[in-house]
Amino acid sequence: MRVKRLPIILGAVLVLAALLPLLFLNNQYSLVLLTTIVMYGVMTTAWNLIGGMAGQLDLAAGAYLGLGAFTAGTLLIRWNVTPWVGMIAGGAVAAGFAFVIGFPLFRFRIREVWYALSSSALVVVLQVVFMLWKQVGGSNERLLPNYAFSLYHLRFATYLPYFYIMLALLGITLFITYRVRTRRLGYYLLALGDNEDAAEALGVDARGSKLKALMTYAFIVGVTGSLYACIYGFFHPSFFSATISMEVAILGIVGGMGIIYGPLLATVILVTGRELLRASLGGQTESMYLAIYAVVLILIALLRPRGIASIIQDAVAKSARKTK
Repeated sequence: MRVKRLPIILGAVLVLAALLPLLFLNNQYSLVLLTTIVMYGVMTTAWNLIGGMAGQLDLAAGAYLGLGAFTAGTLLIRWNVTPWVGMIAGGAVAAGFAFVIGFPLFRFRIREVWYALSSSALVVVLQVVFMLWKQVGGSNERLLPNYAFSLYHLRFATYLPYFYIMLALLGITLFITYRVRTRRLGYYLLALGDNEDAAEALGVDARGSKLKALMTYAFIVGVTGSLYACIYGFFHPSFFSATISMEVAILGIVGGMGIIYGPLLATVILVTGRELLRASLGGQTESMYLAIYAVVLILIALLRPRGIASIIQDAVAKSARKTK
């Protein structure tokens, strides 16, 4: 798909998505489902910067999500700081943590499976640390102030406002990804993901480029974590979730690494399918939906190793050849 047309197409998709809740105004479960899909879309699109373009298999999304949730939640409970400020602080804390961790990893050229193991370990370490950190709640759930409607505290009686806030964040994330992809940094990241040694030989600053991508990704996921805490009304060390980290990486890979809309496409298809399977089969057949979900992922990996988005790319390329 031609990159110049992509913003128009993605903008139209976001407008259509904004109309979807009108069909489910009285169904809170559907609104939660839509919000969850958009939330995963934000995280997977952000992951595409470091995982899809730069080729670093990052498994630390749960770490940045938890840091954002704890930062915004603690600021709100202790000092009554609005989550509108707290989410920026949460993103900044996540980005700062990413810098502290990413700088030595990239300095010593840790990559591929070793980078994946290092980043996944961060999630577990942070979960244990926050379990023991009594000043921020320890192992107890910290409940956010409960208001029927408070724009200052970002608390609402319905999930509809959360959906639109998350959708706005998705639009911003897509714009950032597009800007990176079409600028020098994007070409550097793609070169590093393809062959880091060759890219460095041509003068690409591998450490600096990957740090920028990692910090941008971490900041966006940290902001998402702040909203995540507001949506569910509490925060807990379980937010440092290895499962979420794995899901974000899987969706990014299955969607199409380096393709701007690939992770979002995979999220819409697979997260929707997963939640519908969970609703229809979860209570009756325990974890049967997980088995079905796993089979679908295996089939996609076998039939479309370049990702779901490659179907659209191939169709557009075929159409372009026919018109010439």
